[in-house]
Amino acid sequence: MRVLVVEDEQLLADAVATGLRREAMAVDVVYDGAAALERIGVNDYDVVVLDRDLPLVHGDDVCRKIVELGMPTRVLMLTASGDVSDRVEGLEIGADDYLPKPFAFSELIARVRALGRRTSVPLPPVLERAGIKLDPNRREVFRDGREIQLAPKEFAVLEVLMRSEGAVVSAEQLLEKAWDENTDPFTNVVRVTVMTLRRKLGEPPVIVTVPGSGYRI
Repeated sequence: MRVLVVEDEQLLADAVATGLRREAMAVDVVYDGAAALERIGVNDYDVVVLDRDLPLVHGDDVCRKIVELGMPTRVLMLTASGDVSDRVEGLEIGADDYLPKPFAFSELIARVRALGRRTSVPLPPVLERAGIKLDPNRREVFRDGREIQLAPKEFAVLEVLMRSEGAVVSAEQLLEKAWDENTDPFTNVVRVTVMTLRRKLGEPPVIVTVPGSGYRI
């Protein structure tokens, strides 16, 4: 899942991004509304975690732009105000969900995941294919009943492949969904991660390389 965190309190923004990355999400971070508009014009995000009171361009205007562009991106709006009228106003602008500060990080994670599921074709909470069971909420992976410990990026790549339901996923698509914008697109990080993931999943191999196209399960 690709997430953009837009928050002018830099310590909070970086803490949220770090926590989301630990949940195997690819996260970009900006600290004002103008930078947010620039990012959503370049990258495709599943979810935007958007502070309402932003400098340069207000969070309301960022949200309106996402709606105006007809993007499938879901918006989780954050605000220091917990008034019902503010929550209603944020939802009427086009936000998909609303979370007042301060918030429990576990709730933020749950809400981001719930919104992420709404950006694509609905799938069951636990993904199953080729003897593999992947639970995105619990961050658990089993193959034929055996639990497999994966690093966050390995988990993210496997989740993208599982969600494709047998379709071929290119290295570029994996890079976009599982890594943030600071990753050099010319590195071999995707190939290395897939190779490590294959080894951990064991025999017989379930990740198939489609020459010139990408990977599928």
